[in-house]
Amino acid sequence: MTVSASIVLYKSDFNEIKKITLDILKYQENTVFYLVDNSPKNTLHTLAELHPNIQYIHLPNNPGFGAAHNIAFKKAIENHSRYHFVINPDVLLHEDVVSPMIECMEKNPQIGMMMPQILNEDGTVQNLPKLLPSPFSVFMRKFKKPKFYYEKFINNYELRNVKKDVIYNAPILSGCFTLFRMSAVEEVGFYDDRFFMYFEDWDLSRRMHLKYKTVYFPKVSIVHGYESGANKDKRLFKIFVKSAIHYFSKWGGIFDKERSRINKVTLQQFK
Repeated sequence: MTVSASIVLYKSDFNEIKKITLDILKYQENTVFYLVDNSPKNTLHTLAELHPNIQYIHLPNNPGFGAAHNIAFKKAIENHSRYHFVINPDVLLHEDVVSPMIECMEKNPQIGMMMPQILNEDGTVQNLPKLLPSPFSVFMRKFKKPKFYYEKFINNYELRNVKKDVIYNAPILSGCFTLFRMSAVEEVGFYDDRFFMYFEDWDLSRRMHLKYKTVYFPKVSIVHGYESGANKDKRLFKIFVKSAIHYFSKWGGIFDKERSRINKVTLQQFK
């Protein structure tokens, strides 16, 4: 079986990328790693010297997160990869998450996409699996107002009341550490590269969920340095808003009957 992985870089820290790539290769030594660098300069090209399985690809025009991972998807298909990991630069592994996730995929051919439990640096859980969003959901999650309603809303939307060790099928998975079955990706399509950043993982997760299970697998975990850049940077916030408009234009916005049906089915798992 061929396993591949990709990380999109942008002025990334060399040692940070070195650690995550070598940790993955330690647990799955035959993994083919695609480092797609959207930085203006190729100063990170020496990462390819760390291991024969690492391939460095420089895209100084910076086409965006999804478009860069699509380059890796194409390479993975050419390489006949059965499984492919999409990984953020700011993650840490403290255990072998790779083998258990692949083993679960092997046993369950109906799973097309999977993510592990994601932890903050202090060990608390990031609530990343979600119901399908409405424009209201995005507003509430971003601004957290009015406070009297927010807690009830967020517990339902982010499935926070589900027991932490339960494996379940969620229509939205985060793209920070995701395992894909490549035959499923070929069927449902790559990332929509019209999203420069933000919402591209939600869009692909939703398309995947329509044909395959998109599974949250909390039996293993990784640490993710959650930055929430759109809350701190005006330029990133503008990109966030543009991506949100594109997402809801694509999927129906307020009038999305499919969203209601899928969310209802998702919640029925826990009754």
